[in-house]
Amino acid sequence: MYAIIKTDGKQYKVAKGDIILFDKRGLETKSAISFDEVLAVSDNGKLSVGEPTLKGAKVTGEVINEGRGAKVVIFKKRRRKDSKQKRGFRRDFTRVRITAINL
Repeated sequence: MYAIIKTDGKQYKVAKGDIILFDKRGLETKSAISFDEVLAVSDNGKLSVGEPTLKGAKVTGEVINEGRGAKVVIFKKRRRKDSKQKRGFRRDFTRVRITAINL
């Protein structure tokens, strides 16, 4: 069984027991979180698709921790122009374990 949820302008395919990294939410460790925007649910090969969301469907999870990802370096160079630009960032995330998918 899996579900497709929408949060923070992104879509995620989740199943029970999955660990997903979402954008930082500022939540406490071990707190519960629920996602109400469920776009689709597949249960034993039967796919239920919402228009745009499924009514009454909910995905719940438990916050594991919050942290920062590895540094991503963006380097742009224009050859023969003496033009270089180096930037980087670290993504803040909330790590969530999916505990249940309810229809």
